[in-house]
Amino acid sequence: MPRRDVPAAFDRAAGAYDRLVGLNPGYHAHLRRAAAGVRGAGPRLLDAGCGTGASTAALLAAAPEARIVAADASAGMLGVARAKTWPGTVEFVHARAEELASAGVRGPFDAVFAAYLVRNLPDPDVVLRSLRELLRPGGVLVVHDYSLDASPPARLVWHAVCWSVIIPAGRLLAGDARLYRYLWRSVRRFDSPPRFAGRLRHCGFTDVRCERVSGWQRGIVHTFLARRED
Repeated sequence: MPRRDVPAAFDRAAGAYDRLVGLNPGYHAHLRRAAAGVRGAGPRLLDAGCGTGASTAALLAAAPEARIVAADASAGMLGVARAKTWPGTVEFVHARAEELASAGVRGPFDAVFAAYLVRNLPDPDVVLRSLRELLRPGGVLVVHDYSLDASPPARLVWHAVCWSVIIPAGRLLAGDARLYRYLWRSVRRFDSPPRFAGRLRHCGFTDVRCERVSGWQRGIVHTFLARRED
């Protein structure tokens, strides 16, 4: 599946998406732990790639008084998010990450949270640079995504869980496993943690650090924290 077509695939999967991620032990806890990286950054936050709103909820847990702009390229996922109950400080925007400015999203933001987004982008570097420009000087970027360690165990666990659990569950609950086969492939092809940290530095971020999650996704999912400095 070309990365440009990923939003349409999420449209088709939107109705079952919350049920599917709910089967993943630690999914929401990991999001909340990652979102805690924005705590203290300031009151204006961008949730880039908000999906059905799980990452937005994690941001609200970390910063209850924040004003949040939550954007996603999938109309279906965004529809599920908008149907939930939110405070008036949350605004949802339908836009690809590459087109936030044309959709009226304006900086500066104190922090940007991007959960399970960057791996799906046609040109990650272009979007990372644009997110940097949306941050105030000293603003924080938190990227939470699949990024496999180079070690064989992480890759073996990912392969086994995908083909024994994730892909069959996607077929059962969503009626279509294509998005989850794409997930399996995209994670295997995406940057390792050191390579992604290097990508962030190449795109102008500083103070880059990487944190592992716990549980079965140890070595599979990582949280990256970085800063814009001018």
